[in-house]
Amino acid sequence: MENPIIELKNLTKSYGSFKAVDQLNLSIKKGEIFGLLGPNGAGKTTTILMALGLTEPTGGTVNVCGYNATKAPIAVKRRVGYLPDSVNFYDNMTALENLVYIGSLNDIPRESIKARAEETLQMVGLEKEAFHKKTATFSRGMKQRLGLAEVLIKQPEVIILDEPTLGIDPSGVKDFLRLILRLSREQELTVLLSSHHLHQVQQVCDRVGIFVKGKLLTEGNINSLSNNLFTNESYEVRITLQNTITTPWPYEKELLMLEAVQKISVEGNSIDIVCNTDITPDIVRFFVDKRYDVMGVQRKEYGLEEIYQKYFENHLTEHISR
Repeated sequence: MENPIIELKNLTKSYGSFKAVDQLNLSIKKGEIFGLLGPNGAGKTTTILMALGLTEPTGGTVNVCGYNATKAPIAVKRRVGYLPDSVNFYDNMTALENLVYIGSLNDIPRESIKARAEETLQMVGLEKEAFHKKTATFSRGMKQRLGLAEVLIKQPEVIILDEPTLGIDPSGVKDFLRLILRLSREQELTVLLSSHHLHQVQQVCDRVGIFVKGKLLTEGNINSLSNNLFTNESYEVRITLQNTITTPWPYEKELLMLEAVQKISVEGNSIDIVCNTDITPDIVRFFVDKRYDVMGVQRKEYGLEEIYQKYFENHLTEHISR
């Protein structure tokens, strides 16, 4: 990868004999949304703290925006915005007052700070009437938006989000992730998102890395990870018909005689077919020849949940066998 905006090389953090992060190598390019996935205690937050220059690595290097985060932490902090899993504000101040104060700490000129604060609050989707409300009255979702505004007001090149959707209701989570995706695309923001909520991450990330016990097991986009893991798995096809299928279904044995078909499951107007090779065109022709009206054909695709579980199982198996 040419000129990555975040680059970790053999990054390691040890506490005595315990390795919280173990020989981590990772490159993230400008404008990318990268999901760092793993259970609690996997080492995700420790990695983030090293990337921010807030804790020193035991070994290896971390470069962010062209700066060594250990040697030049201030330069990194000027270019990186960080939203931790729990955000706090001055409860006796309004959203706008909190943001103006944060802006002043980031050396934003006094004459432009209020206008930029208002613009940023609008950018993250806070309504104008919320600008002048005390933050003590804010919901968790509103606080996360205000936290994101605090991150964005200094116009960073990179934003790092550590479990950003904890405690937000499902509707709020969708809105928040949609906002992250839009900001990344419109402003070419690089986003490093740490989470253990796999379904949420799958919705927005360009690539993901699976992190377990301080080690990066794999990284890539969903399709490449799925292809690497499940190339030897059975193909599963669901055929949806216009009418409900009566049972016992008279053509079950005949369909099973097709080469590669291993198993059939009939329910309502759907038939799930397991094959050892992809013979979807042959299956569709079979139903058409039997004069069924085929309304849908769907190949099973493996999502992040299945990918994560598979890598996690493989890791445990390798660990136990040692």
